[in-house]
Amino acid sequence: MRLATRQKKRNFVQWRDLFTPRKHIIMDLYGIANCATVKKARVWLDEQHIAYTFHDFKKTPPTPEWIAGCLQQVGLDVLLNKRGTTWRKLTPEQQAQAQSTEGAIALMCEYPSVIKRPVCLHQSHVYVGFSPEQYQQMVQAA
Repeated sequence: MRLATRQKKRNFVQWRDLFTPRKHIIMDLYGIANCATVKKARVWLDEQHIAYTFHDFKKTPPTPEWIAGCLQQVGLDVLLNKRGTTWRKLTPEQQAQAQSTEGAIALMCEYPSVIKRPVCLHQSHVYVGFSPEQYQQMVQAA
């Protein structure tokens, strides 16, 4: 019984949030929809009533130009996720390809899952990963 009550309450909150005006902060969030960290970021943004546009790497893979633009701000060590399962499944030759910027861009275009997620673009700044504190600072600076 208690579980059903909690579920109803959760649904009520979500329904109520539909009528809460969003803050006019425009940002683009990039990632993979079923990634746990991306889900946390999206939930946080929704709870703060912050409007954003979500871009799913699985539906629209990143372009080389987009990746190069991100790399100019955050660098290869930040953007390339070497701890994920996709990276570990790559052959040693493919991993060696990521030593150069051009090779890393080609690798990230072919395997978008090696990009650390989420990537948030806000006011011409690139933020990689999610922490509530980092996002709060980003929103307050807007």
